Order: sequence, then structure tokens, then C-alpha cells
Amino acid sequence: MIRLLHRLREALREAGLPEGEALDLLALATGLSRKELLLRLSQAPPPEAEARALDLLERRLSGYPLQYLLGEVEFFGLPLRVREGVLIPRPETEGLVALALELPLPPRPRVLDVGTGSGAIALALKQYLPQAEVWATDIDEKALALARENARRLGLEVAFLKAPLTGGLRDLDLVVSNPPYLPEAYRQVAPKELSFESPLALYAGQEGLDVARPLAKEAWEALRPGGWLFLELAPENVGAMAGELRAAGWQGVEVLRDLAGRERYLRARRPPQELVEEEGALHRP
Repeated sequence: MIRLLHRLREALREAGLPEGEALDLLALATGLSRKELLLRLSQAPPPEAEARALDLLERRLSGYPLQYLLGEVEFFGLPLRVREGVLIPRPETEGLVALALELPLPPRPRVLDVGTGSGAIALALKQYLPQAEVWATDIDEKALALARENARRLGLEVAFLKAPLTGGLRDLDLVVSNPPYLPEAYRQVAPKELSFESPLALYAGQEGLDVARPLAKEAWEALRPGGWLFLELAPENVGAMAGELRAAGWQGVEVLRDLAGRERYLRARRPPQELVEEEGALHRP
């Protein structure tokens, strides 16, 4: 099988794709785990494995995402099933979850993941905040079906709702989201891989903020005083959104960087009740 592995690596390298994907393709073609495959590389490939490996390679070279070929990705330590037409969870969103877990939330927080897709954020938060009440919304029934499937497989209790944005929920401690944030013009230059994901989960108008803006307005009503809003946005528009939140009265608005050093996450807090009451008193005649 070593010869076949080299052939796959060379083809991927020439196409500008990571050579390491060759091992994943060969493992999928043979039905072996990566560990089992490494132990058997000196052996001849099983019958029909070579033809299957080359077919998988051809699909990958056409731009079909590796994650969809494998049918599963690991997100924050959880094995999640993924399916064409539903947003693929990415490492940048793991950073959003990690930062959200650092928030000073109450012992039994009420949490909402908006635009849940495969359920990645909601399920990761439930895994690490087992006492939390976690909801997740999406408008795509295909995504919700996949999210529910992932929840069942993992044994994690999350309430999935087919609804836009906050779905009318109230008294939340955290609204977290990786909303669509790519500007519409990016479609013209986007990598081929993105064409297999849901455009509803990727693109959000001319600036990429057509979802984040109404989400922030609804989140203000959905959150308890002192509750948190946490968003993943594009480095190109996160600063503009931060300015809008400050102007709208959010407290502690902060832009945070991802592991690559890019400004990506936006954290903001609805003012605590006592501050809201004080400001109201100042404006009373």
C-alpha cells in the first residue's frame, strides 16, 4: 500500500492540497483506521481498495471537502458527523467555544447557540457545562436533523429549535453564534470547497453583517441584564460591528484574536440590572 500512498500524496501536492490527506483517503478506501493503516503499509491493498482510493482522490481534487468524504470531524474533542450542505465546523470556532467557557457564567447558565449548523457549538458547551440549559436555533431543517443526530450519538441534551436568530427565547445568560459573515462579493473568489456548503451559513450581504446586526438587537432582548453576547466574525468586519455595539449601549465590548493572531471574536455584555436602573433614573423627569 505504500506505493498507492505515495501516488495519492504526489497528486495532492501537485494540486496544492495537503499531502497528509493521502492517509485519510487511503484509510477510508481500505476501511482501516489511520493507526491500522500505518501498521499495514507494507502489505498489498485489499481488493478494490486502489480503485476506491483513486475515486476518492478524484473527488477531492475536484474541490469536494475532505470532511464530507470522511463524514466526520473532531470538534473540541467531540466526533461530529458532517454532511454536504451543512457548514463544516472549523478550528476557528473551537476558539470561540474556548473563550466562551472562560466567561463568568452562573452555575446553571441558560445558553443559546444561534445558527447551530451541525450542532458543534451547542454540543461542545453542553459537554463542558453539563449543568447548563442549552438551546440551539437554525432555519435549515437539514442542519437541524444533523445536529439532533449528533446530539443523540453523543448523549448530550440540547433543545434544537427551527427558528431564526434567538427564536423568541428570553432570560438567557449567553447568546453565542458563528453566524454567516462573508460578504456577498466573496462568492466570486471563494475556494471550490465552499460551494458544497450551505450559502445561507456563509454569506450575509454586502458587508457580511446582515445577520450579525439583527442578531445583536434580538440578543439584547433575549439576554438577562448582565448576560453575554459572543460572536465569531470575519477579521474584516468585526471591528465595525464592535463600534455599532458600543454605540447601542453594550458594555465591555472587546475584539479578541484567534490562534493565528487575527481579530475574529466579538464579546459584549448587556449592562447589569443596577446600571440599567441608574441610567433610567437619570433620564426620568
